[in-house]
Parts: sequence; structure tokens; C-alpha cells
Amino acid sequence: MTIQEITTRKEDQTFDCKSIQIDPKALAVPIVAMANADGGVLAIGVSDKTRALEGVDQHTEKLNELLRVPFDFCNPSIPVTCSYLPCRDKDGNKNHILLMEIPASMYLHTNQADEAFMRVGDKSRKLSFDERVQLMYDKGERFYEDTAVYGATVDDIDMDAVAEYTRLVGYSKTPLEYLRENNGFVTTNKQGEEDVSTACILLFGKNPQQFFPRARTRFIRYEGVDEKVGAEMNVIKDVTFEGTILNQVRRTIEFIETQVREHTFLGQHAQFVTRRDYPEFVIQEMTVNSVCHRAYSIKGTEIQIKMFDDRLVFESPGKLPGMVKPTNIRNTHFSRNPKIAAFLKAYHYVKEYGEGVDRIYRELEANGTSALSFRTDDFILKITVPKVAEKVTVNGEKVAENQSGVAEKVAENQGKLTEKLIEKATSLGEKLTQNRIRILELMMEDPYISRADLAKMLGISETSIYRNIEAMRGKYLRRVGPDKGGFWEIIS
Repeated sequence: MTIQEITTRKEDQTFDCKSIQIDPKALAVPIVAMANADGGVLAIGVSDKTRALEGVDQHTEKLNELLRVPFDFCNPSIPVTCSYLPCRDKDGNKNHILLMEIPASMYLHTNQADEAFMRVGDKSRKLSFDERVQLMYDKGERFYEDTAVYGATVDDIDMDAVAEYTRLVGYSKTPLEYLRENNGFVTTNKQGEEDVSTACILLFGKNPQQFFPRARTRFIRYEGVDEKVGAEMNVIKDVTFEGTILNQVRRTIEFIETQVREHTFLGQHAQFVTRRDYPEFVIQEMTVNSVCHRAYSIKGTEIQIKMFDDRLVFESPGKLPGMVKPTNIRNTHFSRNPKIAAFLKAYHYVKEYGEGVDRIYRELEANGTSALSFRTDDFILKITVPKVAEKVTVNGEKVAENQSGVAEKVAENQGKLTEKLIEKATSLGEKLTQNRIRILELMMEDPYISRADLAKMLGISETSIYRNIEAMRGKYLRRVGPDKGGFWEIIS
């Protein structure tokens, strides 16, 4: 950050200016607020009203007090990084501005008065009790799924569902013993009464909506690309799925599959290739994420999955949890409901923790589709999945399906990528056989092609196809996802 930036940049979510004369207790407020939000930078020694450069060099004692604020006035302490920026102060003397870089924290922080603040725009807003608790849920300091459900008893639990799950995970005792001994599903409170957790009701309840009426999933299909109301309402499908989380996931995915259209385009060598509007894995993973990571503490609305002519929008109560941001979501994992996630993993709906979103991106990229987009409206996270374009994308170039000479254009671009692969083999001291080149070319054309189809098109056995693929795996190609439902990715 430069002096010019400090004097001209408007105060915002991640930047604020403070006078060197600020009271240490007052300085704790923006530090706590930024740590609880997205982090940020505080420029100390700059008038936040006039932006006059006061500097800090002539205020050694005051400066030392401010440097101790992240430790003495913030609970827990915040690991602030401090640096000094040379400047000419308002009197023309050589001086320095103190820059305090506050990291976004995975914890909830308060000031000495046990008040929590959140940075919202250019203000540090004090949180209410409910907002504070919600922030603790979002950061994973507490899990709402562990809270006891008022009025729920073991009679509200479907023991057959528990028995099915215990068989799946290899638990040999009774279903009730499982609930009492695992995951805090059923616990005994101070009054000697049994409490049933939120996760237990959502996963095994006879009627979860009795306690959580909006813990459900709603699918809405619109005609066109806009959401219209009133006389112009364009809803053509509106279906709600209730019951346990597992039941919702199964039925939602099955129904969306009935709404997905397939389209065919002309690929290499005038061969037609069929693609879906949305890859099967993307639909499953987005549905599971919506149910698994929603904030169940927000009870006023359900998950809504909206299908338009050009996109799918998944709307789920709660913001992105923990340290997850749109910029790091491919590689950062945080589970708002870890017990629910573990349950769905046992049923193979959650694959490996943290890899699902990255695979969504790779599948969309393999189909020539733009990435996910994220928006938060109030307390609703909205993730948009673009429809697979009805065009073939080869080597980064899009070719319309009815374009004249499409086969020749596709072949040209495939040829360029093949040349790169041959050059790569040469640099590795290897030679790609003609069969291996053809395998790679067919995978470029159709990443979902099967070994059986490869064998048929090359006129060799599936065993030979397998040996050739294994010889190239990791150097020239990789498998994204499982044998069934995954696709091939070329490493050029």
C-alpha cells in the first residue's frame, strides 16, 4: 500500500484510517470487526476525517499502547501484522504511518467489554446476541446441528433408519445404543432428561418438518431466463421434497435428472457427440452441498433450486461458512454440519472431503462452460451453475454446432493439441505410438468416452486399451472422478 492509496482510497470493508490519538479501547473495535469479517488494513497516523498525515514517530508512548491493542483489548488475541510506511507528514517532516494488517479469523473475537463487531462496508457494526451466535455457527466454533431440539424425544426417531445406518457403518449394538454413544445424537441433560440433537432429527426423524418446517428442498423450473411474478408468472414446475436429509437428497437429484435435457453436436471427423445441459456429478454435488452445508439455524426459508433456460441457481440459507470464499472455494474445505456431512459420506453422496467443488469446476471446464458464480442476498447464498453451451469447445476455441466446416475446424484444433503432446513426449525421451495418439484424440473429442468404445473405434482389445491408458496416466491424461460418471482430462 502506498501513501497515495492511503490518502485517496475510500474507507470500506477492508480499509480504515485512524488518528494516532485514538483511544486503545476504540481501536479494538475495527480490529475485532475486520477479524470477524474478511480481514483488512488499518492505517494509523492518518486523520480519518481529513486524511491529513499525522505520522506516528513523535508519539512513541501512544504508539506502544496501540501496538498492544490486538493482545490487551481483543479476546482472543488477534495476530496482527504491523509495518511502517515512510511519509511526509502534514508539517512537511519525515515520518511514518503504521499499517496494521488484520487477518480474517476462524474465531469469533470480542473487545474487552465482551462485545462482538462485524465489518459491514465502512462501518464496524455491533452484533446482537443472535447475530453473534450465528457467526459462531458460521465460523465453526459452535455447530447448530449439536443443539437440542425443544420437545423432541426418542419416540420422534425412526429406529429403522438408524438400524439401516448402523449396518452400513458396521455398528453391532442396538440403534438406540448407537444414538446414545455416538455424535451426541442423544444425550442426558442436567435434569436427567434425554435431549435429541438437531442432526439426529434431520437424519433419523420420523417427521423432521414437525420441528423444522422449512428444512426442506424446493425445485422450481421457470420458462425463460427471468423469474417473473404476478400475471407474468412463468413457473412451469414447483415441487417440494421433505423428510429426512437422505430422502431429500435422493428425491431431489432423481427429479432434477428428469428435467435435464441432452443435446447433440458434430464433433471430430463428422461424428456426433451428445452432452447434457448439466453434468450428472455437478447436479449431485450441488444438491448435496446445499443440504449438507445450509445454516439450519436460519428457519425462515427452505433450500430453493431454480432452473432457468440458461442456468441452475442453488439458493441455500446461510453465507459461505468459515474461511471459505469464492476465491478459495476450490481448495478450502469447511463443514458447517460435520455430522450431517459424515452421514452423507457413508451413503457415498459426499466423496472425499474438500474435492467436490474443485471437481465441479473441472467438469464445467471440460464442457467448455464458465465457472460457478456466487452472490449473497441478506442471509441466502446463491450459486449459479451455467448450462453447458450447445457448442463444442476444442483447445479453448468454441465452434457453433451448425457452423459450416465444423469438422475441419475441430480437427485443426485437435491437431494443434496433438502436436503439443508429441512434443511433450519427445522432451520426456518417449515416443507416442499411433494407438496412443488416437486414444488421446478421441478423449479430446469426447472426454466421457468409454474403454469399450475406444476399443471398438481403434479395432483393438479392451485389455490393450487399458494397458495404453495406464502407460499414459499421470503424464498425458488423468481420470477425473470414478470410472462411472467421470471423464478424461488431457495433460498438455
